[in-house]
Amino acid sequence: MRIAYELRGTWAWRRPWLVLVQGMGFDHLGWQPVLGKLDRRFRLVLIDNRGFGRSDGPAGPFTVADMVRDVLAVFDAAGVHRAHLLGASLGGMVAQEFAIEHPERVGRLVLVCTTPGWPFAYPMPAAAVRLIAATAGMPTEAAVRRHIENALSQRTVLRQPELVDRLVGALGSRPADSRILSAQARAGARYAGQLRQARIKARTLVVHGDADTVVDPRNARLLARRIPDARLVTFPGLGHLLFWEDPDGFADAVASFLLAGHDRGVKTGLWPHWRPGLPWRGMSQGSVPHRPAPSPAPRTTRRGRRASPAGGCPSRR
Repeated sequence: MRIAYELRGTWAWRRPWLVLVQGMGFDHLGWQPVLGKLDRRFRLVLIDNRGFGRSDGPAGPFTVADMVRDVLAVFDAAGVHRAHLLGASLGGMVAQEFAIEHPERVGRLVLVCTTPGWPFAYPMPAAAVRLIAATAGMPTEAAVRRHIENALSQRTVLRQPELVDRLVGALGSRPADSRILSAQARAGARYAGQLRQARIKARTLVVHGDADTVVDPRNARLLARRIPDARLVTFPGLGHLLFWEDPDGFADAVASFLLAGHDRGVKTGLWPHWRPGLPWRGMSQGSVPHRPAPSPAPRTTRRGRRASPAGGCPSRR
C-alpha cells in the first residue's frame, strides 16, 4: 500500500522538520488554514492518511498501530531522521503512539484535541454519539454539515457561518469513502493507550478547545498529567477544529513551543508567554509498557505525480 505525502520548504535547510498527521475525514489539506504561517518557520511533511487524498485505501479494517507504521514509512522515504510531530484528533493518537514506539525520531510533540485512549480516558460526549446515529440515514451533504457544525463551537457557528460553508465545500470536493471513514472511526474507538503516555520522552504540548463536543476536553488534562513535563494550552470558546476557528493563534502557539531554544541549538524548559490567558502546566505519572506486533511497512509516494509502485516525484515549495 502506498502512502502519499507532500514536502514543503525543503530549500530552507536550517529550519526544523515538522510532520503533520490529520484526523478523521481529512487529507493533508485539512491543515490549510495554518500552512501559511507554519511553512514560514518549518520544513513541512504533510501526510495523506491511508484511504484519503492520494494514498491507497486499505482492503479492510486497520488500527492506530497500522497508521503509526504509515508515518514511519513516510519518515524513511522522505529521508527525515528526526522531526517535530503534530497530530490532531485521530492523528493525535497516531502521534502519541509514534512518540512512544520511536522516541529517537521525534524532536518535540504537539497533541491537538485528542485522547489517551482506553481504558483510562473520557468517552466521546453523548451528544456526539447521538449525532452519529441521527445522521446515519441523512443525505451526505446534510450529514457532513451537521458534523462540521458539531466540530466547531456554537460561538463559531453563529459568528462565522461562512466557515461552515467553507468546510462543507472542502470536504464535498474530496468526498471520502464511507468504508474508510468507518474504518477510521473503529481505529480511534479501539485505541487503547492505557497509561503508556508516561513513556513519551519528547517535550510535549497538549492543545484543546474547551468547547470541544467531539473529544471531551478533560482528556487534555489526562494527557498533560501522564506525559512528563507536558504543557497544556486551552483555547477558550473553541471547538474540535480550533485550528480552523483560530488559525493564527494556533500556529503561534505551536511555533512558539517548537522553536523555544531552537536558535540556541539546545533544548530548554523555557515556555514563552505567547498569548496572555492561555494556561500551561507540566505534569508526569507512571507507565505500563506495551508493544504491538510488527507488520510489513507500507510503501510510500511523494505527492506531485501519480503514484507508482516505485514511488513518485516530490512536490517541493
